[in-house]
Order: sequence, then C-alpha cells, then structure tokens
Amino acid sequence: MTEVTKEQVLETLKTVRGPDLEHNIVELGMVSDVFISDAKVYFSITVPAERARELEPLRQAAERVIKEMPGVKGALVTLTADKKAASQTAPAARPAASHAGHDHHGHSHSHAPQPQQRNGKIGVPGIGAIIAVASGKGGVGKSTTAVNLALGLLANGLKVGILDADIYGPSMPRLLKISGRPTQIDGRIINPMENYGLKVMSMGFLVDEETAMIWRGPMVQSALMQMLREVAWGELDVLVVDMPPGTGDAQLTMAQQVPLAGAVIVSTPQDLALIDARKGLNMFKKVEVPVLGIVENMSYFIAPDTGTRYDIFGHGGARKEAERIGVPFLGEVPLTINIRETSDAGTPLVASEPNGIVAGIYKDIAAKVWAEVGGQPQRPAPAIVFE
Repeated sequence: MTEVTKEQVLETLKTVRGPDLEHNIVELGMVSDVFISDAKVYFSITVPAERARELEPLRQAAERVIKEMPGVKGALVTLTADKKAASQTAPAARPAASHAGHDHHGHSHSHAPQPQQRNGKIGVPGIGAIIAVASGKGGVGKSTTAVNLALGLLANGLKVGILDADIYGPSMPRLLKISGRPTQIDGRIINPMENYGLKVMSMGFLVDEETAMIWRGPMVQSALMQMLREVAWGELDVLVVDMPPGTGDAQLTMAQQVPLAGAVIVSTPQDLALIDARKGLNMFKKVEVPVLGIVENMSYFIAPDTGTRYDIFGHGGARKEAERIGVPFLGEVPLTINIRETSDAGTPLVASEPNGIVAGIYKDIAAKVWAEVGGQPQRPAPAIVFE
C-alpha cells in the first residue's frame, strides 16, 4: 500500500470550499498542520467560534474526502474555535448527538444538569460536571486513585463515567478488566465500554496494548476531543478524567477546551513528589481551574502480619502542602498489598471490597470532592488566546 503524504492530503483538501464559497480551506489558511500515523490522518480546521455550529458540514466534508483517499484507513478532523473572531457568548462546539440516559442499578435521582456555554466554551451534553485527576509525576498511583474515586462517587449514588486521557499509557482497560473494541453509532459516535457500573473510554480500547503511541501535540488534542465529545456518554452526574502525569499537551488541552469543574491532585508524602505536585497545582491555577483538593496516596503502610504501621515515604507532606496553599486536604490512602493486587487484577477495591476500610477512605474522598464541586454544572474554561 502506498504511503499517504501530507502534500497529497492538502491537495485533496483543496476540493473543499471554505465558508466564503469562493476559496478552498487550504487557501484560506484554515487547515492546521497535518499528521499521519498508521495511515490515519489527523488535522483541525480553524473557524470563527460563533459559526462553529453552522460549519459542522464543512468539517464532515473535509473528513469524508480524506477517508475516500486511497491508502487512508481513517481520518479525525476537529473544528478549532478562532478566539479573535469569537463573540463572548458563542458556542464553539459541533452539535452533539442526543443519547438516551442509562440508569445504574439502584440509582434514582434527577438527571444530570445540562452543561452551560460561556466564553465560547461548551460542555458535553448530558454530563453535569467534569473532574480531572492529575499528578505532577508518574508512579504516585494516580490512575488507581482515579478509578476508585469514580467508583466511590458511583457508590455515593451518582451516575459516573471515566475518561482515560493518558494517550501514551492508558491504564483503564487493565484497571477495570475491560477488553475488546467499542462499537460505533452511524460510523462516528462511539459507545463507551462499561464495567462495575462505570462508563469508560480509553485509547487502550482503540489500539493494541503493545502499540507505541508516537504522537505529537495536535494529534493528542484531536484524540482527546474525540474521546470526550464523540462518545455516547448518556446522562452522567460526573465524568472523572484520568490525566496523564505532568503538565503537558493533554492537561493544557483539557484545561483550555473543556469547562472543568475542578482538579484533584494526587501525591505521595515525600518532598520530591510534592515538588512535582506543586507544578500541577500551579498549572491549574494559571488556567483558572479550581483545585478541589489533594490526596496523599501511599500515605503509610500497615504490615499485614503484625499490623505495625510504617511511614515508608514519610507522612503528612500532602496535608501540610494543602494547608500551606489553602486547598482542601481530601484524605490519606494507605499503601496496601490489596490495592496493588486488585489493581493488577482489574477488580478495584471500592468494587471488590465495598465495605472494607480502604473502600471507605475512597468513598469519603469522593464525598468531599463532590461537596467541593457542589453538584454544580461545569464552570467555563478560560478564554486563552494565542496571538
């Protein structure tokens, strides 16, 4: 099979007329840099924010002509709002399909509030609040915390989904013991996977576990937006987003393009982890995303044979950091063999041992997080303009 080139893609896109109906979208400078990986083509089209809804057919036309190119396995095209041309109240997202809500067993409460749209930002229809779970570095148990936090919110009576935003190292398929490929509606909208009552989406469902994701920033951004906005989430009170570690493209994409209700920071007690956690805290502050609180993971170790407590990584550092910067301290999660074993087995503690001590800690953290959110709809994302 002949490898598709960027030049061929751009030449094909010249057949798509721009909004003025006189020039094509390439001539008008509306097409971002084009990335091609595994015969799949990724790019975005920049449009005025106030015209994003009406220009959805333009995006569809561009995606269609690229998919029809010989040698192309697929295409992902997104609309990007042009802030300079945007009005303060214009929505900047394509119309999302309407999907019926799915009630979880035993849950009977009002539907999730509809997302608000302000500053050109719009949430995901049917999702009341989006919460990011982040860490300044890897290896602190962020994904395990995220999945048990989601299950804790579910156990507290909410309808919950979880989005695995770690494109390079997705963890949710293994943590939630889910395999297989998601189905699609009309060839575009993806049905989320599900286990333990959680609706789940992850890049790990779309590529093989051994595949190395060698993607640049715009490709990561496009994939994230597709997994967020092109998924039939239904009616959810809250969507938990398991962020990749650090302060890179994925975090900035979520903070700049999604109206987050807030962020939960996960750290271990030692000074080195706290230094990195501060970077995450500062990033969210800069992009005006509220920090809902800090979780101290691997806070202490209880020997299973003697019951003796050991502060392997020190203790209390995250609590002191929370007090120092004036954000809530959400709780201490111990380091236990059980957490490691259940994570590896895909049977998270809140689901497999719902009445256990550690499950109780996660449920308490979930209650504190939801109290910080206040059950309110998503807050508007900051209007960040790139000159």
